[in-house]
Amino acid sequence: MKRFWTEVAVVEEDGGRGIALDGRPVRTPQRAPLAVASRALAEAIAEEWREQGETIDPARMPMTGLANAAIDLATPDLAAFAAPIATYAKSDLFCYRDARDVALQAEQAAAWNPLLAWAEARHGIEFILTQGVLPVDQPEATVAALQAAVFAQDSWRIAALTPLVTIGGSLVAGLALVEHAFESDALWEAVSLDELYQERRWGADGEAQKARAANKRDWDNAAGFLSLL
Repeated sequence: MKRFWTEVAVVEEDGGRGIALDGRPVRTPQRAPLAVASRALAEAIAEEWREQGETIDPARMPMTGLANAAIDLATPDLAAFAAPIATYAKSDLFCYRDARDVALQAEQAAAWNPLLAWAEARHGIEFILTQGVLPVDQPEATVAALQAAVFAQDSWRIAALTPLVTIGGSLVAGLALVEHAFESDALWEAVSLDELYQERRWGADGEAQKARAANKRDWDNAAGFLSLL
């Protein structure tokens, strides 16, 4: 789509703030008003529209995309949208430790144990750890409490939580970021630990680095979205 506007403004909407292009309101792909509660988020979305060139590039509009997801996908059926993320309560990355490499095991424990301890204290639960990749059943109470924490989020936070959990493989990390319990960069280092360790040991792979950089951009965008809510 070609750019068709000159001026971008944040405007008052019922219950929130919308974006107007030359005075005309922006709508989501499902034709709902693109309206958000936070002025800071509205300004960030407006700036994405201002920065577009002659052709609209959705890849350069992450805040707009996450807002669209919250409005069009999460809000109509929040439970259905959140369900895939809630399943990570059964198989969190941080519960699976390397079976052979003692040095990696030590790094995993140092990085991951404090995050699991936070989740245990926060939700009154306990985790079962295992070595290797074979699935381990977590206590039913642990799964139930983490899934309840997911379903308690609103559509805006679920929209941001979705890429965080799918990128990192850890629901604990995603919930910790939603609740501002740990810094985003520290959580990114935690979910990337295995890959970074192997890279230090065996050398860098260009394609893997590109994929990680793309994931890091998506992670940072989701974290930024949460900070603006």
